[in-house]
Amino acid sequence: MGLRDDLERYREVGENRRQDLAEFIQYGDMGGSRQDSVRIPIKIVDLPEFEYDQRDMGGVGQGDGDTPQPGEPVGEPEDGDEDGDPGEEGGEHEYYEMDPEEFAEELDEELGLDLDPKGKQVVEETEGDFTDITRTGPTSTLDFERLFKQGLKRKLAMDFDRGYVREALKVDGWGPETVFEWARTDENLPVSRPWVEEAYAEIPDDEKTKWASLEEMEANVERVDTAQRIRREGVDQIPFRREDERFRYPEIVEEREKNVVVVNIRDVSGSMRQKKRELVERTFTPLDWYLQGKYDNAEFVYIAHDAEAWEVEREDFFGIRSGGGTRISSAYDLAAEVLEEEYPWSEWNRYVFAAGDSENSSNDTEERVIPMMEEIPANLHAYVETQPSGNAINATHAEEVERHFRGSDNVAVAYVSGPEDVTTAIYEILSTEEEADE
Repeated sequence: MGLRDDLERYREVGENRRQDLAEFIQYGDMGGSRQDSVRIPIKIVDLPEFEYDQRDMGGVGQGDGDTPQPGEPVGEPEDGDEDGDPGEEGGEHEYYEMDPEEFAEELDEELGLDLDPKGKQVVEETEGDFTDITRTGPTSTLDFERLFKQGLKRKLAMDFDRGYVREALKVDGWGPETVFEWARTDENLPVSRPWVEEAYAEIPDDEKTKWASLEEMEANVERVDTAQRIRREGVDQIPFRREDERFRYPEIVEEREKNVVVVNIRDVSGSMRQKKRELVERTFTPLDWYLQGKYDNAEFVYIAHDAEAWEVEREDFFGIRSGGGTRISSAYDLAAEVLEEEYPWSEWNRYVFAAGDSENSSNDTEERVIPMMEEIPANLHAYVETQPSGNAINATHAEEVERHFRGSDNVAVAYVSGPEDVTTAIYEILSTEEEADE
């Protein structure tokens, strides 16, 4: 066994590692990896080593006395040698850590891709005034006016006439379930099921039949809208959140190349159960690693939505689940706002990735989402449908988007019904971007 055989073994090592990478993306536990470090389990026990033989007998350094036959694995146990307690030899299940740049190279090799970033370059040469904003900084530079506005907008979006809903709970024959459906569907009120149940439990039994019908209640109870209530009562509490904080800092001399912002959008409505959420994570996480490895400067924005949308941190993105309905356009409205304020198209490459089970409120895809996708400039828009059991009857969002943008060079639609579809979906998305660059 000579040098040619050992070089072939090294090539096999590379092929095995790429195979390990593909299996990791489809079935592996991604929890051990970080945003800047990818931890891939590998099956290789020992790498081959070269050793000069003073006797010049053609042996190799890891031989066991007999001359190995061509093609025989070097340094691995023969059949029947694998008995024993798991892990007693300390090398049967190792991990290989790679940074996102190396991950991107390996994925390019595995999928036959070679995405070339556009590489926009921006040079800023001003400094002095506190005119820029960032997500972190000292408390003294907190932009409180912006924080207050964001909190007030959330307050207005979450507010509703609680007294009016409590009266609905007093309609004869109505309970928490009926009132919740009425409030969310008919009245479009942002009420939660736990609040309705708690409010119902506080009503005395003799008052739960106060109104003979909803019509009688509506005729006798005045509904007060949010604006009237705030003018009359004022605002006693603003729901500030850490993700709303922005800090001002002075402009500095800075040169940035190949900047990219990736907006990840995920449906967190009640229909997005665990298997669907896992498929979203299994598809989005490698895409994040890949683009981070391809660009010099990569930033990520995570948006969750049901009927409304809000920005979240990366560590919370894949675990959130809501009980609300679905309005995908709310996420694109927020994405457009974030991109316009913080990532202007003239300075940033943009990727907008959305995922869900393709269920959406009536006409929202055609009337709101598709126009928003056309209006938001981006290198690539993508939607990933996750339906483990196949398409649901009302899961039409992906099909509508695909039909409208058929033949487009910056919109991709992928379908994932199980882990085995993930690499195909990633290829579909990234190859669309590759074609757009050519």
